[in-house]
Amino acid sequence: MRDSYYYASVADFLKASDEEILGRLAHGHHHDLEYQQKYAWLSQIAILKNQLSTHPQGHLFFEFSIPRMGKRADVVFLYKGVVFVIEFKVGSRNFDRQAIDQVHDYALDLKNFHLGSHTLHIVPILIATAAPPATTQHVAWGEHDVAAPMLSNADDLSILLQSFDTLGEIYVPAWRASGYRPTPTIIEAAQTLYRGHDVSEISRSDAGAINLQATAQRIGEIIETSKRNKHKSICFITGVPGAGKTLAGLNIAVTRAEHHADEHAVFLSGNGPLVMVLQQALVRDQVKRGALNKSTALQATKQFIQNIHHFRDYYFKDNNAPFEKVVVFDEAQRAWTKEQVAKFMVRRGTHNFDQSEPEFLIRVMDRHADWCTIVCLIGGGQEINTGEAGLSEWLVALSAYFQNWHVHASDMLEDKHYTIDEKAKEMLRASSIEKHQDLHLSVSMRSFRTEQLNAFVSEVLGGNVPSARMVLEKLTKSYPIVVTRTLDSARAWLRERARGSERFGLVASSGGHRLRAKGINVAAKIDAPNWFLNNKDDVRSSYYLEEAATQFYIQGLELDWAGVCWDADLRRVSGTWQFHAFRGTCWQNIRDHSRQLYLLNGYRVLLTRARQGLVIFVPHGSRLDATRPSEFYDGTYEYLLECGVVSLDS
Repeated sequence: MRDSYYYASVADFLKASDEEILGRLAHGHHHDLEYQQKYAWLSQIAILKNQLSTHPQGHLFFEFSIPRMGKRADVVFLYKGVVFVIEFKVGSRNFDRQAIDQVHDYALDLKNFHLGSHTLHIVPILIATAAPPATTQHVAWGEHDVAAPMLSNADDLSILLQSFDTLGEIYVPAWRASGYRPTPTIIEAAQTLYRGHDVSEISRSDAGAINLQATAQRIGEIIETSKRNKHKSICFITGVPGAGKTLAGLNIAVTRAEHHADEHAVFLSGNGPLVMVLQQALVRDQVKRGALNKSTALQATKQFIQNIHHFRDYYFKDNNAPFEKVVVFDEAQRAWTKEQVAKFMVRRGTHNFDQSEPEFLIRVMDRHADWCTIVCLIGGGQEINTGEAGLSEWLVALSAYFQNWHVHASDMLEDKHYTIDEKAKEMLRASSIEKHQDLHLSVSMRSFRTEQLNAFVSEVLGGNVPSARMVLEKLTKSYPIVVTRTLDSARAWLRERARGSERFGLVASSGGHRLRAKGINVAAKIDAPNWFLNNKDDVRSSYYLEEAATQFYIQGLELDWAGVCWDADLRRVSGTWQFHAFRGTCWQNIRDHSRQLYLLNGYRVLLTRARQGLVIFVPHGSRLDATRPSEFYDGTYEYLLECGVVSLDS
């Protein structure tokens, strides 16, 4: 069982020679053993033999795998019915904040994703071997029985362990066999896949992972058939919110690139911030691990993940067949209409451009003389921009110009969540379109706590108070949602809730221009890679709670904890939603149905970005400001209370 490099009862560990233990650790390492690693392990072995001699009843795991994070905890110690997660900093003279967060993260990961640890008490311990003794400590149990990190310089570890009461017994074989069901963020998933790991290693081992693997297998079969028979194919994958469509797309691109280098598979997205964040995350990870220097890593990641608009612009100027044989289009329903592309091309100096983005992209891939495959990832309720085409433009282009292409579609594509255009539904019924059940991702994998979140948000935005209350009652047992009228209360709640390096931040509607009166300026664009990736001591990061990400920056990405800042662009008045845009010095009604839908979907995105919980900030109005009277905000606040959301202010 490969959960760790070394496992033994403490009694057996104490009897074993250092050389035997080191040999087993080195055997599990699968890399050249550097002196620094060997010295660290020998130091850990010596410390634990000394400190555990009076605690021989436990069980030890060295280099215990944390799959979601792609890392290994130095030691996991099962003792007195408690899971102790121990991280060593050999030679360190202080208890570094990042190291404290690191061991806390490992403990939280075990609690949340390791099935055998769900009901157990977990204690993270940081050992800095050259640090002065920590002051007297008492265990501080946090939420879900995960303690605040405890600090040791190794000399007092035995005393620290002795202070714990026995909290039960852990049957080790069952604990080991229970397995992981991780739900990584898309950033974590991209990094792990890019390192060459299989999707099964970072996804839940239940129906969600099976669903992902079945989809990947089907796409692989379609690609191989296209290659063998020298024809062109296009696939449409659907999925419920949070089902892992982007993860599935990345997995397809990585797998094809790794095992079929001649195909030059690429992942394309029109979501600029997502592309920038993923590219930068992969670069930083490669550099940190010493795999590549920054410039080489950036060049490699830009070939693997690209902005779809850059891809389009390049092949508009270049008439050759693309370098890529397999392309994955993320959020394909957001590709531009003919009118939107034409407007954009005029700004670039090109007139009379008469193709929609789907038609042009298929036409580019159709330049291949032999074969190619396009994979389109289709989400529902995701359109948040003017000029987004939806599914119909893809189908119109295929029907009109590319009848020789083989079309494979999810059997859920006609569902109202993915296709509302009747003409598109009619085209989907064509006998030439082959339907596949396994091209639909039916299991939400967004978070271990958010199974009911999408349903709650849909009921709130749909105006269904009784249903919203019913869903929220189930949801808040594991996923807190609160509301406040003061931004400082929202910030304090986020800081108090987040543990370890759990990421938190403020989000707001791009139309929330009067939030500026409260210090939130949505017109100021965030630096997405720094906001999403930088740590707590960087003022550009989300942790500082100074800049808010709009729906255009947060879509496709996630936070652990989110503060949703709700302005008067979407307001609840007399039992209905009213839609407004701020122009010049005043609010104007939005009467166009499509724009109303974009605004609702924008708030849907904002309200579903948090993996563990969210606070909603609805400002008080001001009688001194004609753009912010109380009635613009009070109705929304009262409506959220009606839906069952608890106020921090009461």
